[in-house]
Amino acid sequence: MPSYKLIYFHLTGLAEPIRFLFSYADIEFVDERIDKNDWPKLKPTMPFGKVPVLEVDGKRINQSKAICRYLAKQCGLAGKNNLESLEIDSAVDTMQDLCECIYQNSERAKIEKVEIADETVLCYLKGLDAQVKKNDGYFVGGALTWADLTFVALLDYMDHRMKRNIVDKYENLKQLREKVEKIPNIKNWIEKRPPALYEDYI
Repeated sequence: MPSYKLIYFHLTGLAEPIRFLFSYADIEFVDERIDKNDWPKLKPTMPFGKVPVLEVDGKRINQSKAICRYLAKQCGLAGKNNLESLEIDSAVDTMQDLCECIYQNSERAKIEKVEIADETVLCYLKGLDAQVKKNDGYFVGGALTWADLTFVALLDYMDHRMKRNIVDKYENLKQLREKVEKIPNIKNWIEKRPPALYEDYI
């Protein structure tokens, strides 16, 4: 088994799906968190100046979705065939679009001093909720995949940005969150993970 070190900030964000996968598969990893004040000197040492970065036996790999896909293949969450893998990738890309939409709206809301109420966010949530309903409680194939772990892992960040529980009115997404958070290894991780220091970075 390779040695793993995950490098990110004191946040959930893009690194949390990776942490969920490590936890789900009970794979040991070093969870290295960067202080905001240290980032300027560390940034030039990271691939393309960004995090999260995963060190695999000392080799640094960037891009959170690529890292998730690598881990998902190891723990049987990458889909039962090529079509399911494609559907998972599509779902995860949609989640990333949702995150970016929420980020942009929350930044605009801070400047304009208005509440976040964007039709695009609601459209994404409605579509994702329908997808889970169609697939018997999961995003793809009626079974747990890394798309499900990714969505639930990103909710902490999205809820913080939106200042509310964004799946509260979407029963299928709400039930999916409950199912994932009850998985013993995920539950243990959520209970022991360090708090996200959003106020230091956002």
